[in-house]
Amino acid sequence: MYASAPEMTADQVLQAFHRDAPFLFLGAAIVAVGLVAAAFSAIRRRHDPILIYLALFAILYGLRIWIQTDLLDLTMLGSSFFPRFRSAMNFAIPIPAFLFLQAAGLLHRRDKIAAYVLGIVLGMLAIATLAFGPHHILDLIDNVLIIAGLSTLALRSLGKSSVNPDFVLVRRGLLIWLAFVFWENMQSVLGFQFRDVEPFGFVAFLGALGYVAARQILLRDQQLNEIQKELEVAKRIQLSILPAAFPNSANFRVAARYLPMTSVAGDFYDFIVADNYQAGLLIADVSGHGVPAALIASMVKVAATSQRANADDPARLLAGMNTVLCGNTQNQFVTAAYVHLDSGARELRYSAAGHPPMLLLRDGKVKEVVENGLMLAAFDFATYSTATQRLEPGDRLLLYTDGIVEATSAGGEFFGQESLSALLRQTAGVSPAEAADRIISTAQQWAATQDDDLTVLMCDYIGNGAASAS
Repeated sequence: MYASAPEMTADQVLQAFHRDAPFLFLGAAIVAVGLVAAAFSAIRRRHDPILIYLALFAILYGLRIWIQTDLLDLTMLGSSFFPRFRSAMNFAIPIPAFLFLQAAGLLHRRDKIAAYVLGIVLGMLAIATLAFGPHHILDLIDNVLIIAGLSTLALRSLGKSSVNPDFVLVRRGLLIWLAFVFWENMQSVLGFQFRDVEPFGFVAFLGALGYVAARQILLRDQQLNEIQKELEVAKRIQLSILPAAFPNSANFRVAARYLPMTSVAGDFYDFIVADNYQAGLLIADVSGHGVPAALIASMVKVAATSQRANADDPARLLAGMNTVLCGNTQNQFVTAAYVHLDSGARELRYSAAGHPPMLLLRDGKVKEVVENGLMLAAFDFATYSTATQRLEPGDRLLLYTDGIVEATSAGGEFFGQESLSALLRQTAGVSPAEAADRIISTAQQWAATQDDDLTVLMCDYIGNGAASAS
């Protein structure tokens, strides 16, 4: 049976309210600041630790002001959990404060380590208080830890000059609050019983933190906007190094599709030679993603251009590209495949460097053309060989990057080589452009998310047919 709480008189409630009104208002205002910070973080849809820790710090501190009021004491008379919760709050509040300072870059390495250790100790004390109840020894440990930690932080900040305006502002707000905190904890140690004045110092500190959080968030947004603008420029530049549509040809129809995972990517293709009688098609895939891969892709363009004299010899072309790239790609490698089509000789010559096999659709059947050497830019001793096959009217060739076959479904299943071959057979009756579009869209639909760049080169050999637009 629970003991019934003594009844409160109206005078007791009214007197408690009059005493606590400023603190109830102050606690509500501080909690509101925390809720605004949390709402702003949610609206931005970004995991911003500065806003999150500021919100936690403000909300916990505002709640602490409320639960220390006489009015709430009268309301919670008879509750066995309330004293535990109130005591545990004292241990929990400093944790998000130190995390905020760390996220804002206002702590040096030694200070970060000390803050993490202090946070772990305070967290353990909070759990112990919730489990076993408050004890004056635990409260004394809390007071000593806070006094020691904040005093050390204050002395460190006083001993440092900084041109960082955020650090200067936080330091001033911190010193104001520290004076109040020091007095509050010192009177607890000495056994004094004065009215709690710490929340008024906290307002100054919270104002400094709020200003720093707002300023850093605006600064980061500006930086992100600048980066986005630069990525858009990089995207246009990268697209400019890709060739225009394959020219009208009496013997070849070629379609290319390129879908990067991010604004810029590491996939690349080029038409080394393109006329009525020859087609030299190159496709490449740089390891990694984003800006580094895009920079290497531009180097692949230069390497390929330097080897145009070897356009009719795929093995020599890839070997030459490897020589240009080796030692210049910061340990990133490149897979590539190159096919040279000669309508006069009715012959295709193919070579690859660690790349997925080319697919040849002929008479409704799909055949893999494999002639792989080592990847480009990785080994200066790499050698390559050329596979030669008869070229027949109606042949359809497919070059692609591994993002197509490695597209992964929600169940973790790859799209795979067999599915791609089956899809290629199904596209036999449509134009290369339609077939390329269908392959890209099918891979997109298969994948739960696009985790790699998608590139396709499709070529039909017409033979002696009339000229046709790409």
